[in-house]
Amino acid sequence: MMSLDIIPLGRIFVSPEHHRKGYGVCMIQETERMSKSIDFLMEHAGPVIQYRLRKEILKEISAEEEERLLGQIYALPDYQLVKNYAKPNGYIGNGMHSLSNWRGQVLQEIPLQDGEHAARLLSYYRIPKDHPLVADFVRAMRNEETLCEEFSRISPERTRFENRFVGINNGNCLMALVNTMQAMLGYGDDYADVREFQQICLKGFRRVLEIGSLDEITKYNAGAKRKYNYPYIESDEYFPDSYTLAMLAYTDSWRNSESISMMADALNHVNRIMKPDNDMHVRIGGRYYAPCFALIRPLRAFRSDLIDTILYRRVLSEIAMLGVGERVDIIRESVRNIREAIDGDGILRMDFSAPHNKRYSPKNIKDTGPYTDVRLEADYHNKNALLCDLTFWAVEFLYNVESYVERQRSE
Repeated sequence: MMSLDIIPLGRIFVSPEHHRKGYGVCMIQETERMSKSIDFLMEHAGPVIQYRLRKEILKEISAEEEERLLGQIYALPDYQLVKNYAKPNGYIGNGMHSLSNWRGQVLQEIPLQDGEHAARLLSYYRIPKDHPLVADFVRAMRNEETLCEEFSRISPERTRFENRFVGINNGNCLMALVNTMQAMLGYGDDYADVREFQQICLKGFRRVLEIGSLDEITKYNAGAKRKYNYPYIESDEYFPDSYTLAMLAYTDSWRNSESISMMADALNHVNRIMKPDNDMHVRIGGRYYAPCFALIRPLRAFRSDLIDTILYRRVLSEIAMLGVGERVDIIRESVRNIREAIDGDGILRMDFSAPHNKRYSPKNIKDTGPYTDVRLEADYHNKNALLCDLTFWAVEFLYNVESYVERQRSE
């Protein structure tokens, strides 16, 4: 029986208080606009998309239906692999963003045996945070003895562990990665160390607003005898990258109107000042590393005829998750382009014919990992699998953008 404290409006349920304020009306209009997309997903999508669509967007899933869909997700081959890689101490796999082979020794038989790959799969599949597999994994990531054990098998990993906080201000160290994975698994707001990293992430985006170009924060050694000689920042310089963006996207305790406005301003500023040929490294312990997708180049809005990088839809999703709405220029442009792309039958299709698009096509995503867009459909032999992944991305993206507008109206 439906609770008396909610009012059904289309597919969205809102409280009487929010209904009086008009909350939900615009969201319903957006949902109705996407009705063909939702109907397509309801008919053709696999259990992960069905679960996330019903629970997170439509918000009309019964306990029985949730249990049924989770049971189907737990039976998926990739989930079973991750489950089998769980160790007695709770840690999953070997290392995290680590080497798969070392001097002839096989450390990871497949990508899902890496801790980061495993964490991302559990996050994208939305395995409940209280599930023992997830809770034990997070507990292992918060145990220094366990981490020391996990990152002591080969010398490069021992060095990473010893220097695990060096580079945290720009997201280029082991602990930045470990903290972000905890957040993606639903544990980003309950632990002091992880909340502290949120503040570091915010400082990185504030730093962008303070500069007019990378030249203001980078150094360059013209006499360096390196094959590739790039400008670099020091390890303690604040700067955003893909991990600091994800950390904020998956957490809430940092959110207030001032911080959200700052994030919108910083992301717009990136596209004003950064150049397509910008490049830089991070100097850590006398060595130079390419930062993980640092925001040093302009970000592209979504277009159905262009694939900018292999993970650019994921970056747009995480920006939308920040709650910035359409105040970020590329988000506003993406909303317009997505609505146009799905206006016919509700299905998002992309043109993969151009050489660049072929190289980064979502069809080529085989594994969940740090360098790919999110793939939720398990069987890409199914002709509708890719279309379901793309269409769900569009629906979720539009929902996250509109959710910000609705929250603003209700306050």
